Amino acid sequence: MPVLNIAMIGSDELAKDIAKASDQRDVHTYVHKETSEDGEPRILSLIRPAKYPERLAPFLEALSVSRAGFLEVKMVDASLGEALVAFSSAGITKGVYTINPSEGEWVDSEQVSTLIQQAGLGNWNMVPADGVEIRSRLMLMLEEMIPQLKEEATRPLLVPVDQYFNVKGIGLVAIGYVQQGTVSVHDELAAMPALGTANARSLQVMDDDVKQALAGDRVGIAMRNAEESWLGGGAILVHKPTDDESEDSPLQVTSRTSMKVNKNPFQRRDLHVGDVVHISSDLQFIVGRVSKVENDELIVDWDSPLLARVDGPVNALLNQLDSNPRIIGGISELIPL
Repeated sequence: MPVLNIAMIGSDELAKDIAKASDQRDVHTYVHKETSEDGEPRILSLIRPAKYPERLAPFLEALSVSRAGFLEVKMVDASLGEALVAFSSAGITKGVYTINPSEGEWVDSEQVSTLIQQAGLGNWNMVPADGVEIRSRLMLMLEEMIPQLKEEATRPLLVPVDQYFNVKGIGLVAIGYVQQGTVSVHDELAAMPALGTANARSLQVMDDDVKQALAGDRVGIAMRNAEESWLGGGAILVHKPTDDESEDSPLQVTSRTSMKVNKNPFQRRDLHVGDVVHISSDLQFIVGRVSKVENDELIVDWDSPLLARVDGPVNALLNQLDSNPRIIGGISELIPL
């Protein structure tokens, strides 16, 4: 059941024309499900940060779990520029945009197209401001991305936890997006960084009980022998390591990293020793301070432990909340020190 998660900047009204409203947290989700010619369900999941641009963190959360983007352009302003920078820095190279100004207003489509190109989103296509047409385009995009989603499902498991609670008769349930890999009923899981281990007694995706959840799924995992203290503060679930030294874990806990940042084309601010920055990575949002700047390399000391991917895509952005735009750029290399 392939799922395409799409980070959306736009109105609630247009989102509801595309898909059915679902979860309403800091990010609002909208889901559309249909069956393809081969009889297999296909799912679009729009993830919309409701309070952007006032709050950046929910947008970063949406970008972290999405593989495509959708942008409703109502005006050309600084927020539009920052959104383009964010999509580009997050590597969201597939997406669509629509121009839909408020009544009595006008937006220059050529100007928007130029900004899209300058931001490095040349593969994004303009579509009419029509929910049915947008949904159709996104479904075509999902079909094109199925091989990528299948490949992501073969990688080591990563499930960042964004909600958890106790359910009577079931026990502790952890909820999050499967960033990569596959989780099955009865799998032995470890919650990092606490390293507490538990068994996946049951799984739910889209309110249905399932035997397995794949990359892209938003999954609820009922965990046997788990403790709530393991799941707070940016915890990530992985498969239980097969050795006591945890050498085969896909994550490493670190408080200091070296990194290379692909600075976005609209960001004119340079970083200096002592600057305060934030990293957003797999639903973590951690503050740190720059301790070294040398050519294109930064060394940052983090205020709390960071779970860094050992291999594969870094999937992280570097941000500075007092800069404009607030996204410094995408992190191409992240090395624990």
